[in-house]
Amino acid sequence: MQKIPVIQDPTPPFATDGKFHVRLTEGRFQNLRRLTTWPMIALFFGLAWVQIDGQPFLFFSFEHRRITLFGSALSWHDLPLLAGLMIAGATLLFFMAVAWGRVWCGFACPQSVWTWLFIRIEQLTEGRASERAKTDHLPLRGKRLLRRVLKHILWISLSILTAATFTGYFVPIREIAADMINLQMSSALFGWLTIMAALTYANAGLVREKICLHACPYSRFQSVMFDDNTLTVSYDAGRGEPRANRRNADANSGDCVDCGICVQVCPTGIDIRNGLQAACIDCAACIDACDNVMDKINRPRGLIRFASERQLEGKQSPFLRGKLAGYAAVSLCAISAVAYGFTNTKSLLVEVRRDRTELFTQLDQNTVCNNYRVKVEGFARHQELIKVSLSATPQFTLNGPEIIKLSDSNSAWLPYRICGSNVEQANAKLAFVFTGNGISTSKETTFLSKLI
Repeated sequence: MQKIPVIQDPTPPFATDGKFHVRLTEGRFQNLRRLTTWPMIALFFGLAWVQIDGQPFLFFSFEHRRITLFGSALSWHDLPLLAGLMIAGATLLFFMAVAWGRVWCGFACPQSVWTWLFIRIEQLTEGRASERAKTDHLPLRGKRLLRRVLKHILWISLSILTAATFTGYFVPIREIAADMINLQMSSALFGWLTIMAALTYANAGLVREKICLHACPYSRFQSVMFDDNTLTVSYDAGRGEPRANRRNADANSGDCVDCGICVQVCPTGIDIRNGLQAACIDCAACIDACDNVMDKINRPRGLIRFASERQLEGKQSPFLRGKLAGYAAVSLCAISAVAYGFTNTKSLLVEVRRDRTELFTQLDQNTVCNNYRVKVEGFARHQELIKVSLSATPQFTLNGPEIIKLSDSNSAWLPYRICGSNVEQANAKLAFVFTGNGISTSKETTFLSKLI
Protein backbone atom coordinates (compact mmCIF):
# COMPACT_ATOMS: atom_id res chain seq x y z
CA MET A 1 0.00 0.00 0.00
CA GLN A 2 1.31 3.44 -0.88
CA LYS A 3 2.12 5.96 1.81
CA ILE A 4 -0.84 8.23 2.58
CA PRO A 5 -0.03 11.54 0.85
CA VAL A 6 -0.16 14.79 2.77
CA ILE A 7 -2.21 16.81 0.26
CA GLN A 8 -3.82 20.18 0.80
CA ASP A 9 -6.48 20.61 -1.86
CA PRO A 10 -7.08 23.94 -3.56
CA THR A 11 -9.54 26.32 -1.96
CA PRO A 12 -12.80 24.37 -1.65
CA PRO A 13 -16.24 25.59 -2.69
CA PHE A 14 -18.01 28.05 -0.40
CA ALA A 15 -14.66 29.55 0.57
CA THR A 16 -13.70 33.18 1.07
CA ASP A 17 -10.25 34.45 2.07
CA GLY A 18 -9.09 30.94 2.96
CA LYS A 19 -12.16 30.27 5.12
CA PHE A 20 -14.62 27.70 3.88
CA HIS A 21 -18.15 26.99 5.00
CA VAL A 22 -19.10 23.37 5.49
CA ARG A 23 -22.34 22.29 3.88
CA LEU A 24 -24.39 19.99 6.11
CA THR A 25 -25.89 16.84 4.65
CA GLU A 26 -28.12 13.98 5.75
CA GLY A 27 -27.76 10.23 5.36
CA ARG A 28 -27.28 6.93 7.11
CA PHE A 29 -23.72 7.63 8.23
CA GLN A 30 -24.66 11.04 9.62
CA ASN A 31 -27.48 9.35 11.54
CA LEU A 32 -24.98 6.79 12.82
CA ARG A 33 -22.66 9.60 13.88
CA ARG A 34 -25.48 11.23 15.83
CA LEU A 35 -26.31 7.91 17.52
CA THR A 36 -22.67 7.80 18.60
CA THR A 37 -22.04 11.40 19.57
CA TRP A 38 -25.27 12.50 21.26
CA PRO A 39 -25.04 9.85 24.03
CA MET A 40 -21.40 10.89 24.55
CA ILE A 41 -22.39 14.56 24.79
CA ALA A 42 -25.19 13.69 27.21
CA LEU A 43 -22.79 11.66 29.37
CA PHE A 44 -20.20 14.44 29.38
CA PHE A 45 -22.66 17.10 30.50
CA GLY A 46 -24.67 14.79 32.77
CA LEU A 47 -22.15 12.67 34.70
CA ALA A 48 -20.69 15.72 36.43
CA TRP A 49 -24.05 16.11 38.24
CA VAL A 50 -24.67 12.45 39.09
CA GLN A 51 -24.16 11.43 42.71
CA ILE A 52 -24.49 8.12 44.54
CA ASP A 53 -25.10 8.35 48.29
CA GLY A 54 -23.92 11.94 48.19
CA GLN A 55 -20.70 11.04 46.37
CA PRO A 56 -19.94 12.03 42.75
CA PHE A 57 -20.15 9.28 40.17
CA LEU A 58 -16.99 10.45 38.43
CA PHE A 59 -14.65 12.87 40.19
CA PHE A 60 -10.93 13.64 40.59
CA SER A 61 -10.27 15.24 43.96
CA PHE A 62 -6.85 16.78 44.52
CA GLU A 63 -7.90 18.04 47.94
CA HIS A 64 -8.82 14.61 49.30
CA ARG A 65 -6.26 12.70 47.19
CA ARG A 66 -8.81 10.34 45.74
CA ILE A 67 -10.46 9.41 42.45
CA THR A 68 -14.11 8.49 42.29
CA LEU A 69 -14.52 6.33 39.21
CA PHE A 70 -18.03 5.09 38.42
CA GLY A 71 -19.01 5.34 42.07
CA SER A 72 -15.93 3.52 43.42
CA ALA A 73 -13.22 5.46 45.22
CA LEU A 74 -9.60 4.96 44.22
CA SER A 75 -6.48 6.39 45.78
CA TRP A 76 -3.75 8.27 43.98
CA HIS A 77 -1.74 5.07 44.39
CA ASP A 78 -4.11 3.63 41.79
CA LEU A 79 -3.13 6.20 39.15
CA PRO A 80 -1.30 3.49 37.16
CA LEU A 81 -4.75 1.99 36.54
CA LEU A 82 -5.77 5.17 34.74
CA ALA A 83 -2.59 4.98 32.69
CA GLY A 84 -3.47 1.38 31.90
CA LEU A 85 -6.97 2.47 30.95
CA MET A 86 -5.50 4.99 28.51
CA ILE A 87 -3.16 2.34 27.08
CA ALA A 88 -6.09 -0.04 26.62
CA GLY A 89 -8.03 2.74 24.87
CA ALA A 90 -5.05 3.48 22.62
CA THR A 91 -4.68 -0.17 21.58
CA LEU A 92 -8.41 -0.31 20.86
CA LEU A 93 -8.03 2.85 18.76
CA PHE A 94 -5.20 1.22 16.81
CA PHE A 95 -7.36 -1.86 16.23
CA MET A 96 -10.12 0.34 14.85
CA ALA A 97 -7.63 2.19 12.63
CA VAL A 98 -6.38 -1.05 11.08
CA ALA A 99 -9.93 -2.22 10.46
CA TRP A 100 -11.85 0.95 9.50
CA GLY A 101 -9.41 3.85 9.28
CA ARG A 102 -9.97 7.09 11.21
CA VAL A 103 -13.56 6.37 12.23
CA TRP A 104 -12.73 7.57 15.75
CA CYS A 105 -11.86 10.99 14.34
CA GLY A 106 -15.01 11.21 12.25
CA PHE A 107 -17.53 9.74 14.67
CA ALA A 108 -16.32 10.24 18.25
CA CYS A 109 -13.35 12.61 18.57
CA PRO A 110 -14.30 15.59 20.81
CA GLN A 111 -12.68 17.99 18.34
CA SER A 112 -14.97 16.73 15.57
CA VAL A 113 -18.03 16.50 17.80
CA TRP A 114 -17.74 20.09 19.04
CA THR A 115 -16.90 21.32 15.54
CA TRP A 116 -20.15 19.84 14.21
CA LEU A 117 -22.03 21.48 17.09
CA PHE A 118 -20.54 24.87 16.25
CA ILE A 119 -21.32 24.39 12.56
CA ARG A 120 -24.94 23.60 13.45
CA ILE A 121 -25.13 26.82 15.46
CA GLU A 122 -23.56 28.70 12.56
CA GLN A 123 -26.16 27.40 10.11
CA LEU A 124 -28.97 28.09 12.58
CA THR A 125 -27.99 31.74 12.98
CA GLU A 126 -26.42 32.72 9.64
CA GLY A 127 -28.01 30.35 7.16
CA ARG A 128 -26.73 27.63 4.85
CA ALA A 129 -23.14 27.37 3.68
CA SER A 130 -23.87 28.79 0.22
CA GLU A 131 -25.67 31.77 1.73
CA ARG A 132 -22.83 32.44 4.18
CA ALA A 133 -20.23 32.28 1.41
CA LYS A 134 -22.15 34.71 -0.79
CA THR A 135 -22.60 37.29 1.95
CA ASP A 136 -19.31 36.85 3.79
CA HIS A 137 -17.66 39.76 1.95
CA LEU A 138 -20.53 42.15 2.67
CA PRO A 139 -20.19 44.73 5.45
CA LEU A 140 -21.41 43.69 8.89
CA ARG A 141 -24.48 45.78 9.58
CA GLY A 142 -28.16 45.43 10.17
CA LYS A 143 -29.52 41.89 10.11
CA ARG A 144 -26.15 40.33 9.25
CA LEU A 145 -24.56 41.97 12.27
CA LEU A 146 -27.30 40.73 14.58
CA ARG A 147 -26.95 37.19 13.20
CA ARG A 148 -23.18 37.27 13.61
CA VAL A 149 -23.42 38.58 17.16
CA LEU A 150 -26.02 35.93 18.05
CA LYS A 151 -23.77 33.21 16.61
CA HIS A 152 -20.82 34.25 18.72
CA ILE A 153 -22.99 34.60 21.81
CA LEU A 154 -24.17 31.00 21.36
CA TRP A 155 -20.61 29.85 20.65
CA ILE A 156 -19.32 31.54 23.79
CA SER A 157 -22.23 30.17 25.86
CA LEU A 158 -21.51 26.61 24.71
CA SER A 159 -17.80 27.15 25.36
CA ILE A 160 -18.45 28.34 28.92
CA LEU A 161 -20.82 25.45 29.56
CA THR A 162 -18.20 23.02 28.24
CA ALA A 163 -15.45 24.56 30.37
CA ALA A 164 -17.60 24.55 33.52
CA THR A 165 -18.63 20.93 32.98
CA PHE A 166 -15.06 19.78 32.39
CA THR A 167 -13.92 21.61 35.51
CA GLY A 168 -16.82 19.98 37.37
CA TYR A 169 -14.95 16.68 37.27
CA PHE A 170 -12.20 18.24 39.42
CA VAL A 171 -14.14 20.82 41.45
CA PRO A 172 -17.71 20.04 42.62
CA ILE A 173 -20.00 21.19 39.80
CA ARG A 174 -22.64 22.47 42.21
CA GLU A 175 -20.09 24.76 43.81
CA ILE A 176 -19.05 26.05 40.39
CA ALA A 177 -22.67 26.69 39.41
CA ALA A 178 -23.39 28.51 42.69
CA ASP A 179 -20.25 30.64 42.37
CA MET A 180 -21.08 31.53 38.77
CA ILE A 181 -24.66 32.48 39.63
CA ASN A 182 -23.62 34.54 42.66
CA LEU A 183 -20.56 36.01 40.90
CA GLN A 184 -18.32 34.79 43.72
CA MET A 185 -15.72 32.79 41.80
CA SER A 186 -12.15 32.80 43.00
CA SER A 187 -9.55 34.28 40.68
CA ALA A 188 -8.03 30.81 40.10
CA LEU A 189 -11.36 29.29 39.11
CA PHE A 190 -12.27 32.28 36.94
CA GLY A 191 -8.91 32.12 35.17
CA TRP A 192 -9.19 28.37 34.55
CA LEU A 193 -12.73 28.64 33.18
CA THR A 194 -11.70 31.53 30.95
CA ILE A 195 -8.78 29.57 29.50
CA MET A 196 -10.84 26.42 28.91
CA ALA A 197 -13.71 28.37 27.35
CA ALA A 198 -11.32 30.28 25.09
CA LEU A 199 -9.67 27.06 23.93
CA THR A 200 -13.05 25.48 23.19
CA TYR A 201 -14.20 28.58 21.33
CA ALA A 202 -10.99 28.74 19.28
CA ASN A 203 -10.75 25.00 18.49
CA ALA A 204 -14.36 24.39 17.49
CA GLY A 205 -15.30 27.82 16.21
CA LEU A 206 -12.23 29.38 14.64
CA VAL A 207 -9.46 26.82 14.10
CA ARG A 208 -11.57 23.73 13.35
CA GLU A 209 -10.04 21.70 10.51
CA LYS A 210 -6.54 23.09 11.14
CA ILE A 211 -6.34 20.95 14.27
CA CYS A 212 -6.95 17.85 12.14
CA LEU A 213 -4.60 19.07 9.40
CA HIS A 214 -1.66 20.32 11.45
CA ALA A 215 -1.96 19.66 15.20
CA CYS A 216 -3.34 16.13 15.47
CA PRO A 217 -0.51 13.55 15.42
CA TYR A 218 -2.90 10.73 14.59
CA SER A 219 -3.17 11.79 10.94
CA ARG A 220 0.61 11.54 10.63
CA PHE A 221 1.18 8.05 11.97
CA GLN A 222 -2.04 6.41 10.76
CA SER A 223 -0.29 5.19 7.60
CA VAL A 224 1.84 2.90 9.78
CA MET A 225 -1.33 1.01 10.78
CA PHE A 226 -3.14 0.99 7.43
CA ASP A 227 -2.77 -1.91 5.02
CA ASP A 228 -4.26 -2.95 1.70
CA ASN A 229 -7.34 -4.35 3.47
CA THR A 230 -8.17 -1.35 5.67
CA LEU A 231 -11.70 -0.13 5.04
CA THR A 232 -11.66 3.64 4.69
CA VAL A 233 -13.64 6.30 2.85
CA SER A 234 -12.64 5.89 -0.80
CA TYR A 235 -13.64 7.16 -4.22
CA ASP A 236 -14.10 4.46 -6.87
CA ALA A 237 -12.18 6.08 -9.72
CA GLY A 238 -12.74 3.07 -11.98
CA ARG A 239 -16.46 3.67 -11.84
CA GLY A 240 -16.50 7.45 -11.59
CA GLU A 241 -13.94 8.49 -14.21
CA PRO A 242 -13.97 10.22 -16.60
CA ARG A 243 -16.12 12.83 -14.93
CA ALA A 244 -18.86 14.59 -16.86
CA ASN A 245 -21.90 16.57 -15.92
CA ARG A 246 -25.27 15.30 -17.06
CA ARG A 247 -25.41 17.60 -20.06
CA ASN A 248 -22.06 16.49 -21.48
CA ALA A 249 -22.33 12.83 -20.47
CA ASP A 250 -21.89 10.15 -23.12
CA ALA A 251 -21.43 6.41 -23.25
CA ASN A 252 -17.82 6.66 -22.06
CA SER A 253 -18.54 8.96 -19.10
CA GLY A 254 -18.24 7.73 -15.55
CA ASP A 255 -20.84 8.01 -12.82
CA CYS A 256 -19.26 11.11 -11.27
CA VAL A 257 -21.15 14.19 -12.46
CA ASP A 258 -18.51 16.52 -10.97
CA CYS A 259 -21.08 18.31 -8.80
CA GLY A 260 -18.48 19.00 -6.09
CA ILE A 261 -20.89 18.25 -3.22
CA CYS A 262 -18.46 15.72 -1.77
CA VAL A 263 -15.99 18.61 -1.27
CA GLN A 264 -18.61 21.04 0.02
CA VAL A 265 -19.63 18.72 2.89
CA CYS A 266 -16.08 17.78 3.95
CA PRO A 267 -15.21 19.33 7.35
CA THR A 268 -11.49 19.35 6.46
CA GLY A 269 -11.99 20.75 2.94
CA ILE A 270 -10.37 17.94 0.94
CA ASP A 271 -11.46 16.35 -2.33
CA ILE A 272 -11.77 12.62 -1.71
CA ARG A 273 -11.59 12.07 -5.46
CA ASN A 274 -7.86 12.83 -5.24
CA GLY A 275 -7.41 9.61 -3.26
CA LEU A 276 -6.65 8.78 0.36
CA GLN A 277 -5.23 11.77 2.23
CA ALA A 278 -3.89 12.37 5.71
CA ALA A 279 -6.52 15.05 6.37
CA CYS A 280 -9.46 12.69 5.79
CA ILE A 281 -11.17 11.92 9.12
CA ASP A 282 -13.54 9.24 7.75
CA CYS A 283 -16.66 11.09 8.86
CA ALA A 284 -18.46 9.68 5.77
CA ALA A 285 -20.21 12.99 5.03
CA CYS A 286 -19.04 12.71 1.43
CA ILE A 287 -20.54 9.20 1.20
CA ASP A 288 -23.98 10.42 2.26
CA ALA A 289 -23.78 13.44 -0.05
CA CYS A 290 -22.72 11.34 -3.04
CA ASP A 291 -25.37 8.69 -2.33
CA ASN A 292 -28.03 11.40 -2.32
CA VAL A 293 -26.82 12.59 -5.74
CA MET A 294 -26.74 9.04 -7.11
CA ASP A 295 -30.33 8.54 -5.94
CA LYS A 296 -31.43 11.67 -7.80
CA ILE A 297 -29.81 10.63 -11.10
CA ASN A 298 -30.91 7.00 -10.79
CA ARG A 299 -27.44 5.53 -10.49
CA PRO A 300 -26.32 2.95 -7.92
CA ARG A 301 -24.93 4.12 -4.60
CA GLY A 302 -21.37 3.48 -3.54
CA LEU A 303 -19.36 5.71 -5.85
CA ILE A 304 -17.80 6.92 -2.60
CA ARG A 305 -17.91 4.26 0.09
CA PHE A 306 -15.94 2.48 2.79
CA ALA A 307 -13.64 0.26 0.75
CA SER A 308 -10.11 -1.10 0.94
CA GLU A 309 -7.44 -0.66 -1.70
CA ARG A 310 -7.84 -4.29 -2.72
CA GLN A 311 -11.59 -3.90 -3.12
CA LEU A 312 -11.10 -0.87 -5.38
CA GLU A 313 -8.84 -3.06 -7.50
CA GLY A 314 -11.60 -5.67 -7.78
CA LYS A 315 -9.89 -8.17 -5.47
CA GLN A 316 -11.10 -10.00 -2.37
CA SER A 317 -10.32 -8.22 0.87
CA PRO A 318 -10.46 -10.42 4.00
CA PHE A 319 -11.46 -8.72 7.24
CA LEU A 320 -9.63 -11.13 9.55
CA ARG A 321 -5.87 -11.03 8.98
CA GLY A 322 -2.68 -11.32 10.96
CA LYS A 323 -2.10 -7.63 11.60
CA LEU A 324 -5.65 -7.05 12.79
CA ALA A 325 -5.54 -10.19 14.95
CA GLY A 326 -2.32 -8.95 16.54
CA TYR A 327 -3.88 -5.59 17.49
CA ALA A 328 -6.96 -7.43 18.77
CA ALA A 329 -4.80 -9.65 20.99
CA VAL A 330 -2.88 -6.67 22.39
CA SER A 331 -6.16 -4.81 23.05
CA LEU A 332 -7.65 -7.84 24.81
CA CYS A 333 -4.55 -8.24 27.00
CA ALA A 334 -4.54 -4.54 27.93
CA ILE A 335 -8.25 -4.52 28.76
CA SER A 336 -7.90 -7.73 30.81
CA ALA A 337 -4.95 -6.34 32.76
CA VAL A 338 -6.84 -3.14 33.59
CA ALA A 339 -9.95 -5.09 34.59
CA TYR A 340 -7.84 -7.29 36.89
CA GLY A 341 -6.22 -4.19 38.39
CA PHE A 342 -9.60 -2.65 39.22
CA THR A 343 -10.63 -5.81 41.08
CA ASN A 344 -7.54 -5.60 43.30
CA THR A 345 -7.61 -2.02 44.49
CA LYS A 346 -7.16 -1.27 48.18
CA SER A 347 -9.90 0.54 50.05
CA LEU A 348 -7.68 1.26 53.08
CA LEU A 349 -4.16 2.65 52.84
CA VAL A 350 -1.93 3.07 55.87
CA GLU A 351 1.57 4.40 56.41
CA VAL A 352 3.65 4.00 59.56
CA ARG A 353 6.85 5.99 60.10
CA ARG A 354 9.22 5.94 62.99
CA ASP A 355 10.16 9.17 64.73
CA ARG A 356 13.71 9.73 63.46
CA THR A 357 14.60 12.36 66.03
CA GLU A 358 14.85 9.80 68.83
CA LEU A 359 15.38 6.06 68.33
CA PHE A 360 13.83 5.12 71.66
CA THR A 361 13.06 6.54 75.09
CA GLN A 362 14.04 4.79 78.34
CA LEU A 363 11.28 5.47 80.87
CA ASP A 364 12.69 3.25 83.63
CA GLN A 365 14.93 0.22 83.96
CA ASN A 366 12.40 -2.13 82.36
CA THR A 367 10.28 0.13 80.09
CA VAL A 368 11.28 1.43 76.67
CA CYS A 369 9.09 3.51 74.30
CA ASN A 370 9.21 4.23 70.55
CA ASN A 371 7.39 7.06 68.84
CA TYR A 372 5.61 6.70 65.49
CA ARG A 373 3.50 8.70 63.07
CA VAL A 374 0.56 6.99 61.42
CA LYS A 375 -1.52 8.04 58.41
CA VAL A 376 -4.76 6.31 57.38
CA GLU A 377 -6.65 6.90 54.13
CA GLY A 378 -10.01 5.23 53.57
CA PHE A 379 -11.64 4.88 50.15
CA ALA A 380 -14.56 2.51 50.77
CA ARG A 381 -18.09 3.85 50.82
CA HIS A 382 -19.61 4.23 54.31
CA GLN A 383 -16.16 3.76 55.85
CA GLU A 384 -15.98 6.25 58.70
CA LEU A 385 -14.33 4.77 61.83
CA ILE A 386 -11.03 2.86 61.89
CA LYS A 387 -9.85 1.03 64.99
CA VAL A 388 -6.09 0.99 65.61
CA SER A 389 -4.45 -1.78 67.67
CA LEU A 390 -1.31 -3.88 67.95
CA SER A 391 -0.86 -7.50 67.01
CA ALA A 392 -1.01 -9.98 69.94
CA THR A 393 2.01 -8.82 71.92
CA PRO A 394 1.17 -8.63 75.66
CA GLN A 395 4.43 -6.96 76.69
CA PHE A 396 3.70 -3.95 74.44
CA THR A 397 1.10 -1.21 74.90
CA LEU A 398 -0.15 1.29 72.33
CA ASN A 399 -0.72 4.90 73.26
CA GLY A 400 -2.60 7.14 70.84
CA PRO A 401 -6.07 7.49 69.29
CA GLU A 402 -7.74 4.10 69.43
CA ILE A 403 -10.39 5.18 66.91
CA ILE A 404 -9.65 7.32 63.86
CA LYS A 405 -12.56 9.24 62.37
CA LEU A 406 -11.78 9.52 58.68
CA SER A 407 -13.99 12.54 58.14
CA ASP A 408 -11.76 14.49 60.53
CA SER A 409 -8.35 12.84 60.19
CA ASN A 410 -8.28 11.22 56.76
CA SER A 411 -4.71 11.33 55.36
CA ALA A 412 -3.49 13.24 58.44
CA TRP A 413 -0.36 12.16 60.33
CA LEU A 414 -1.23 11.16 63.90
CA PRO A 415 1.27 10.58 66.76
CA TYR A 416 1.48 7.14 68.45
CA ARG A 417 3.73 5.68 71.10
CA ILE A 418 4.47 2.04 71.78
CA CYS A 419 5.94 1.10 75.14
CA GLY A 420 7.39 -2.30 76.01
CA SER A 421 8.32 -3.88 79.33
CA ASN A 422 11.14 -6.38 79.74
CA VAL A 423 11.83 -6.47 76.03
CA GLU A 424 14.61 -8.95 75.38
CA GLN A 425 15.09 -8.39 71.64
CA ALA A 426 16.99 -5.35 70.44
CA ASN A 427 14.81 -5.17 67.28
CA ALA A 428 11.38 -6.63 67.94
CA LYS A 429 8.89 -7.00 65.06
CA LEU A 430 5.47 -5.48 65.67
CA ALA A 431 2.42 -4.83 63.54
CA PHE A 432 -0.17 -2.07 63.65
CA VAL A 433 -3.63 -3.49 62.90
CA PHE A 434 -6.33 -1.33 61.33
CA THR A 435 -9.94 -2.54 61.14
CA GLY A 436 -13.23 -0.98 60.18
CA ASN A 437 -16.41 -1.77 58.24
CA GLY A 438 -15.34 -5.33 57.53
CA ILE A 439 -11.92 -4.27 56.24
CA SER A 440 -8.68 -5.16 57.98
CA THR A 441 -5.07 -4.45 57.14
CA SER A 442 -1.79 -4.38 59.02
CA LYS A 443 1.55 -2.65 58.80
CA GLU A 444 4.74 -4.09 60.24
CA THR A 445 7.32 -1.99 62.03
CA THR A 446 10.42 -2.44 64.16
CA PHE A 447 10.57 -1.69 67.89
CA LEU A 448 14.00 -0.62 69.10
CA SER A 449 14.89 -1.23 72.74
CA LYS A 450 18.66 -0.90 72.80
CA LEU A 451 21.55 0.12 70.62
CA ILE A 452 23.32 -2.63 68.72
